[in-house]
Amino acid sequence: MTAATTVTAAIQATDEQPYSYTRRELVEPDWRRFPGWRDVTDAQWRDAQWQRVHCLRNIKQLRALLGDLLEERFYDDLAADQEHLATMSMLLPPQMLNTMAPDAGDDPVKFTEAFYADPIRRYMLPVRSDRDPRWPNHPYSSRDSLHEAEMWVVEGLTHRYPTKVLAELLSTCPQYCGHCTRMDLVGNSTAQVDKHKLTLKPVDRQDEMIAYLKKTPGVRDVVVSGGDVANVPWHQLESFLMRLMDIDTVRDIRLATKALAGLPQHWIQPKVVEGLERVARTAHRRGVNLAIHTHVNHAQSVTPLVAEAARTALEVGVRDVRNQGVLMRGVNATPSDLLDLCFALQGEANILPYYFYMCDMIPNAEHWRVAVWEAQELQHAIMGYLPGYATPRIVCDVPYVGKRWVHQVHEYDRERGISYWTKNYRTGIEHHDPDALTRKYPYYDPIGTLPDAGQEWWSRQA
Repeated sequence: MTAATTVTAAIQATDEQPYSYTRRELVEPDWRRFPGWRDVTDAQWRDAQWQRVHCLRNIKQLRALLGDLLEERFYDDLAADQEHLATMSMLLPPQMLNTMAPDAGDDPVKFTEAFYADPIRRYMLPVRSDRDPRWPNHPYSSRDSLHEAEMWVVEGLTHRYPTKVLAELLSTCPQYCGHCTRMDLVGNSTAQVDKHKLTLKPVDRQDEMIAYLKKTPGVRDVVVSGGDVANVPWHQLESFLMRLMDIDTVRDIRLATKALAGLPQHWIQPKVVEGLERVARTAHRRGVNLAIHTHVNHAQSVTPLVAEAARTALEVGVRDVRNQGVLMRGVNATPSDLLDLCFALQGEANILPYYFYMCDMIPNAEHWRVAVWEAQELQHAIMGYLPGYATPRIVCDVPYVGKRWVHQVHEYDRERGISYWTKNYRTGIEHHDPDALTRKYPYYDPIGTLPDAGQEWWSRQA
């Protein structure tokens, strides 16, 4: 028997690959399956203004849309969460809601079960029964878990990394995600969270940002975010981007918008497409790398309209469209879910899988978060299937440290779920801290993932 024959026989004797790739054609679910949208036309659905006007903002509107498709227990569960646990108010564009339970049918019992189990529903429309009943909130969670506001050099401009800044132009989005890392600032106040507010007028805030960047030549990379840049009036956003490109030390600009997936209609309307082309042409002439970073967490969100929005941005000259997802239990924290999403993004929508962040330590997020060891196992599991350039890194955003690949952990107490991390730069508030580069910074696993001894230890601390 030859060596090749031996290898073939060995392969045939084993089970199938842990993950099997099958190309799946993108589908726009039929919104007319919902009672409240039975008469909505294709033209209305593609209209960004129609989408914004018909966003769901409360339980009454959800009930009017779905009617008896949902059993009463779901509405009660949702109301209980909004009253006692929600850190974000409800704001759901029709596009996002339409991707939930796409094949559930019209039987109320089956639809309700499918709606409860739906991965997009789990993070966009959380209910009380989703939350961890014993540890809904980690003792070390905080409203601004990454301490971004502490590192503001002017209002809304976070200078955390040596060569990069985050510019928060506004505090609203077209949609509100339950796990939002900026839940202390973004969106409307909830029963549990009285949100902070930006105080400067937008023009004054932008003037101060530009002034800081002009006098800080070490910054070359600007993430323009919020909130979501899709909520900035286009003429204001275009003006700000042109002013950024007038600063010759700025070489990279990234536009952060979940709306590419949540409201793709915004990014395909002619006014925005034409404006984006002007910005992209200017960026190309000046040697600036212009990219869009979006936020897709499950393959169901990748529809033909999302692919059209991404392709359009690339066609008018945007260099890259990249995805920064968030790793969440019950949403995408399995190898097959991650790989299905990455193949849909890369293969069907021209969106590069870039990062998956571990869900941040904000209040009432324990049911979403995964442990560092779980993230490490997921990173290992997805290697080798995607092209190298399209294999996302799973990162932990460690408070006062920043993004770290999950295998960069310095020390790890698995029993108590405490990992320790180091860094190689000072943040904007540590220029005079002699220990910043030698200190070990802690991060905490969700307590529910710990062994009994670890959970008992945390119970004693609490």
